Amino acid sequence: MLEGTKLLTKEETTKVIEAMGKIFPEAKAELDHKNAFELLIAVILSAQTTDIGVNKVTPGLFESYPTPEKMMNATLEDLEDKLKTIGLFRNKAKFIKRTATKLVENFHSEVPSNRKDLESLPGVGRKTANVVMSVAFDEPAIAVDTHVSRVSKRLGIVEEDASVLQVEKTLMEKIPESLWSIAHHRLIFFGRYQCPAREHDHEECIAVLKENM
Repeated sequence: MLEGTKLLTKEETTKVIEAMGKIFPEAKAELDHKNAFELLIAVILSAQTTDIGVNKVTPGLFESYPTPEKMMNATLEDLEDKLKTIGLFRNKAKFIKRTATKLVENFHSEVPSNRKDLESLPGVGRKTANVVMSVAFDEPAIAVDTHVSRVSKRLGIVEEDASVLQVEKTLMEKIPESLWSIAHHRLIFFGRYQCPAREHDHEECIAVLKENM
């Protein structure tokens, strides 16, 4: 909480997001990608894996399989070999092969830009769909990952027991739509580089925010 025990108001929440923008003006997606297809695959691979870990395997992956058609025709063995340094690599190899196949067969090899179609792809949930919509297609969306959820609760923007969907809905209610997409990145950067999950002096996090409000 910033002050007391009450949840932050819309105005206070917006000020917090704007303060985070001053602290981390470079906040953006940290998954390396050149197009919507690469972003989609990278986000699928990022589940329970660091962005750094994903960025180490995707150059070789995309060099061999730069299009849905090529990835669709890849062998699972080769995909697994290219992904073996990241968590859940066997399942992820299956997901990206099936996703590539569905893109070719159902979407003319193009990544869809709407949530319903994105969530129809193997390995794609609401968070992944929101990231792709926001980053690849500039659609207003807030993707809730562990950083976004934890920081939002720690600062008193949302209730402590809020579900992922409740966190997303509350953030959408309290933050102007024009800031939705960038708010996602600012919350991640704040959680990753200023207010981590490990034990730390949280008062310093609050002080840094107040200095920039």
